[in-house]
Order: sequence, then structure tokens, then C-alpha cells
Amino acid sequence: MADTGENSALFPIFILSIIALPLVPYTILKLLRVASKKEKSIHCACSVCSRSGKYHKSILRRISKFSTCSNFTVLLLWVIVIFLVYSIKQSSREIEAFDPFSILGLAPGVTESAIKKAYRRLSIQYHPDKNPDPAAHKYFVEYISKAYQALTDPVSRENFEKYGHPDGRQGFQMGIALPQFLLDFNGSSGGILLLWILGGFILLPMAFGVVYLSRASKYGGNNVRRETLVTYFELVKPSLAPSKVMDVFVKAAEFMDIPVRRADDEPLQELFKFVKSELNLDGKNARQEQAKFWKQHPAIVKAELLIQAHLLRKADTFSSNLQQDYKHVLQFTPRLLEGLIKMATVPRTAKGHGWLRPAIGIVELSQCIIQAVPLSARKAGSGSSDGVASLLQLPHFSDAVITKIAKKVRTLQNLLDMTLHERAELFSDVAGLSAAEVQDVEKVLELMPRATIEVTCETEGEEGIQEGDIVTLQAWVTLRRANGLITALPHAPYYPFPKGENFWFLLADANSNDVWFSENINFMDEAAAITTASTLTEAKMEASGANIEEIAAAVKDAVAKVKRGCRLILGKIQAPQAGIYSLNSHLMCDAWIGCDTKTNLKLKVLKRSRAGSRGGHVAGGVQDENDVEDEDEDDIEEDEEGDQSEYSEDEDEDDEADKQSNNSNRKGLTNGSARTKGRK
Repeated sequence: MADTGENSALFPIFILSIIALPLVPYTILKLLRVASKKEKSIHCACSVCSRSGKYHKSILRRISKFSTCSNFTVLLLWVIVIFLVYSIKQSSREIEAFDPFSILGLAPGVTESAIKKAYRRLSIQYHPDKNPDPAAHKYFVEYISKAYQALTDPVSRENFEKYGHPDGRQGFQMGIALPQFLLDFNGSSGGILLLWILGGFILLPMAFGVVYLSRASKYGGNNVRRETLVTYFELVKPSLAPSKVMDVFVKAAEFMDIPVRRADDEPLQELFKFVKSELNLDGKNARQEQAKFWKQHPAIVKAELLIQAHLLRKADTFSSNLQQDYKHVLQFTPRLLEGLIKMATVPRTAKGHGWLRPAIGIVELSQCIIQAVPLSARKAGSGSSDGVASLLQLPHFSDAVITKIAKKVRTLQNLLDMTLHERAELFSDVAGLSAAEVQDVEKVLELMPRATIEVTCETEGEEGIQEGDIVTLQAWVTLRRANGLITALPHAPYYPFPKGENFWFLLADANSNDVWFSENINFMDEAAAITTASTLTEAKMEASGANIEEIAAAVKDAVAKVKRGCRLILGKIQAPQAGIYSLNSHLMCDAWIGCDTKTNLKLKVLKRSRAGSRGGHVAGGVQDENDVEDEDEDDIEEDEEGDQSEYSEDEDEDDEADKQSNNSNRKGLTNGSARTKGRK
């Protein structure tokens, strides 16, 4: 065993290794994430977004962004590492190899008389009789005496000159990298080693485990409280109208943390009068509905009033206290809405499907909150299922501007179909916008995403789809912008925090209100998208029995498509009963209004024969295919009739426009596959 001095010297090296092994890769990972975020922080450069100050990186904002618990922990650990490195460097100077010639101040090969002379000289300086200093006594006994003995004894001197040690060849030594006081079992500190092992290796991990499990028991995915998810699961119903989604959304447990102050009573009463028209209060029983509204938990009332005021763009009128509460509410909004969507699309029915109507309403609520557009603006107007909401998200657009251009532009798509010169004349001559304001509008129009969906459904290794089969759903979603960018932050000057674009893909049956498949798509992280596309493509090709060359070619093609702005969705669904199903594939953005895409997908499911062969005759007869086609046409017509804005009070005005739009989408459809471009 090594002596205690060497053990103590090894302790800093041991601690340094324990800290550096996880710290170095974690630090590199954090730096790479910071570098990738800098590349992705492309946002709208219009004057409205610039005035919001959301993207202005002041010194205080940078400090507050850096001042996180994780960053402080990493910085503290690096300080400890630097201290340990310095300590090890200093101790390495103190622990040197035993060299008797160097201790006596002699050169190798000197005579014995010179050795004795040097010993007498040092004895006068360090001998206890001459020098009462304890340090001098220790140095004389441990170094000078041993050096003199090693050089005057013939055997010791020969061993030193031959092997570098007075005792001859040295064997392998082992030590425990712990400080000396932890190994001193003779004194009163002998039990400290046991306490170190008990506390450092048992109690401390248990404490971390208890804290983690207690937090994990309170929070689900995306840091949403489980209590909130349970509430959402119970309140979301298949018939939940988009105009009623707000009532469910504000029931989140996170909003209960909002402080309730008596000083806020009067401002909230004034706020209620201002947003009263946007609340879901029955006009016939207005007093009863108002009383019912105020009987809710005060935090819920405050949260809904703050959100409604945000939709009306009146947040700048809040007091300092309400401003803090307002930011607290909107900070949790994206993750809560994502959790609410998952509760709407989670399998609910006997067939394992979610619900379409509430899912669409939740995404539309998210769009309105990010763009600060009131829900009443989504009431379907002539030619648009989004009403004027899609136009209100543009900079410098107001109800007055929309009224001026109503004769030429009624929808966002009408605006996009115009040439740059036509829009410039419309904005300047009709709407009365200045040249700088026209430029802001053009920047936002160039930033808006345009999506293309390619969807296929097939059974691997089979030609047709039989009832009960596991069907592979593959969808390639391509995103394009007029300015050539793939990833960018949306134009959202009234939302106080930077918000990325999230897209929701829904494969649904509008007739039965069922969501067959749902997936969240993010175009911000290209590296993760490449990994996902490569893994899914490789797994699919291996399942189909492809060889190595075919798999490599398919993966290479998938990676190239991701780099061009595509994202791959791959999932499994179970084929229902035999028939022809008219499905819809929805691609909805949670940050833009009017940028959603929808296409029709016709899925033909065959009856399963008793012999198990595909397409074979079934005893008892099979429904005539023409009959099924006729039923499918009826389903499509029903779907078109039901595809109206849920916010509209007069649903009959837009029937003809939506039918024409859906009829154009129906062209070119094939059995089990569909492709669409543009917007809904």
C-alpha cells in the first residue's frame, strides 16, 4: 500500500476525474446547442416586431438568460476543476522522487568523505540540538538522515545507483484516493469514512431521487402538471366547439399560481366590461351567465380576462402587477395548448381514435393567441372560413384598412395571388399605407409558410388493405417561403416571448369526428429531423426486405429531402371494417392564421376472406364496389358541408365556396394516396 501522503495527494486527482468525465461532454453539448440556436434565430424584421423589443438583446436580458441554475452549476464546477488542477500542480512539485545526492547537495559519484562533510554541514543547520524548529527536525529525520544512510551503506548506494531506490527494485503500489483524516481509524475521526460512504453514495443519491420522483409525479410531458392534463382529459368532449375551447383552456392548474390581490378588483372589473363581448355569455340570460363567470376561482377569472385583453391587443393598458400576471399566463400558454391538443387526440373511442373538432379548435385558439387576434374575427365571412383574422395578423392592418380593401381582397389567399405591383398599388392608393408600412407587409407575406403534403397508406408486403391490417402511414411535409427560408420565427409582435412554429398533422375522418393519427412537426431542428428520417426510412426498408444498397439509397434520398425543407412522418394505424373511407389530412400551424393545409385521402379497405387471401371472394357475398363508391361520394359531400368555421353564426353563406374548394381538392386523388399544395 502507498503511504498516507501519497493517498492524500491522489485525492484531488480522483475528484477531478469524477467531475470532469460528465462535465466536459455536457459543456460541449450546451455550447453546440447555443450555437445552433443562434443560427435558428431568424425572425421577422418588420418595424412592428422591432418596436416590440422582444428580440432586442440588452445586457440585462442576456444576463437574465444566462443566469439559470444549470449555467451557474456548470460555471461552479469549472471553477472547482481549475482549483483542483492548480492544487494538483502544486502538490506534484512537493512530491518528488527520493534523490539522496540532491538532498545533500552533491553530484552523483562523489567520494565518501564529501558525503560526510555535506552531512555535517546540514546537521549543523537542521539537527534538533541546533535548530528547535519542528519542521527542521522532520526534514532532518525524513530526508537528511535517510540520504546519508543510503549513500554511506554500500548495498543501499548500489541499489540506488542501479534501481533508483535505496531498498532496491520496487513493486507495484496501490493506494486509496482519499484524504488522510478519512483513513485515520485510530483517532476519533475513524468513523468519518463510514459517514462519507453513507452520505455521499447512499443518502445523497436517495435525496436526488426523491426530489426527482416528487417532481415527476406532479408533471407530465412538456412540463405540464398532471393535474392539468387530468382536468383537460375530463373537460374535452367530442362536441367541444372552438368558441368553447377557451373555457377549458383556462382551467389549467398552472393558472392557480397567479396571485389574487384586492388591488386588482377594480382594474379587472373595467377589463371585464371591455372584453365582455368576447366572452361566451348567453345574451338571453346575461345576468346569470355573468354571475356564474365571477363565481369561478379568482385566478381562473383573471387568467381568462388577461388572455381576452391580449386578443384585443390591450395589454399595454395593464398596471405593473397585471403586466406581471399577464406575462406569467402567456409564458405557459404554448405548452398548455400542446397538452390540450394531446388530450383531444389521445385514443378515446372504441376504435382507438381521438376527436377532430376539439383538436382543430385548440390549434385555432393557439393561432389567435400568438397573433393577438380575437376569436370573433374568425367568424366566417364571404369567401373565407377564417373571417378577417388572417388579415388582422398582418402589420398595420386594422378593421378600417380591411374595410377599405374589401372590394378587391376578401381573404389572405386573394392577397397572395396578386402580383407585387398590384399589392403595392392596393396598399398605397386604397388602404393609405406609407411606403415603409407596405414594405413591412411584404416582409411578413414573404415569411409566411406554404406547405405541401404527400400522404400514402399501404400494408407492407401486400397489394391491398384488408380489415384488421396494420397500415403504414407515410407523409412527407414540405415547407416553403417566398423569401427562401425554411426555419424562421413567426411574425408575432404582440406575443411577449419568442415563439417558434409548430405544425400538427392530423389524419381524420370528418364524418365521424375521429382522429386516426396525429403528430407534432417542428422544422427548427434539422439535425433531429435528419436522424428521425434516417431511422424511420431504414426501419421501413428493412421490414420490406430491401438489401443494403437499397436501404442506403433510400436513407440518402430521405436525408436530401430533409435538407430541402421536408419532414417525414411515419406511423401505424389499424385498418377498420371494409369500405371506402374519405379521410382528411390536416396540417395546421399553431402560430399563423390561414396557413393551414388540408387534402382528401380515399382509403379502400377490403373484407378479409376466410382463407386469408387478399381480394378473394367472401362467403355470403361482398358489397358491390359501385355501391361503396356511391357511399363514398355521399361521405365526401357530407364532409364538405361540415367543413365550415365553427365561429360562424351564419353557416349557409359559405357552403358554395367551400364545396368549390373541396371539389378542386378532390381532383387527382388516388386510392390510398394524396398530394396537396397551398392553404386550406
